[in-house]
Amino acid sequence: MKRKRTRFNITFGIATLFFICVMILLFHTIEQFLHSTKTTTETIAETKVDSFADVKKYSSLLEDELEKYELEEYTIVLLSLMQQESRGKGGDPMQSSESAGLAPNTITDPKESIKQGVKHFRRVLQYGKKKDVDFPTIIQSYNMGIGYIHYIAKNGGTHSEELAKSFSMIQVKKNPKLYNCGGDKDNFRYPYCYGDFTYTTKVTENIEMISNDSIPTMSTEQITGKAF
Repeated sequence: MKRKRTRFNITFGIATLFFICVMILLFHTIEQFLHSTKTTTETIAETKVDSFADVKKYSSLLEDELEKYELEEYTIVLLSLMQQESRGKGGDPMQSSESAGLAPNTITDPKESIKQGVKHFRRVLQYGKKKDVDFPTIIQSYNMGIGYIHYIAKNGGTHSEELAKSFSMIQVKKNPKLYNCGGDKDNFRYPYCYGDFTYTTKVTENIEMISNDSIPTMSTEQITGKAF
């Protein structure tokens, strides 16, 4: 009986020791996993790329140019326009050549591009105020031209993608060979191939995403309404 009890004690001791070893190994594995996850998360955070980095480098230049017309409060708007136009890349980051009556990308100096882009924005802003349209119409007209302001003024004064589509189709019908989305019927704009009817939506999203305390911001009312 004593011998059996001794064997039981030895077996129990071995089992207990084995259990303790397994638990230590388990805890060690969990600790290693948590440490690895934390390291991976930190690495991802450190390597996250700022998608607005290329346009933000032009913030001072844009603000200085806007100050000439006392329009520096629109710096974030112009940065957002640039983001949509070129992501801040190339010699004509504001894609303002056409607004100067030139062929696309004729301007190759970013400084000249910004000067012309600000002039174009100032022109549509002034005309928009005169015609009493909302600010989203102003943004859309940077893409579709000043004629869009006139069109919206005659149709309620408030921008919508449906009205942008209607205006686009009017221009397409005037020159269907030019405004055909390159013949690509899978293009999201087709058949509204004059301009981008989603332009205001995209620029507004850019405005909301850009966060830089050094850049003057606009209120929601200014962005979405007529308080400009």
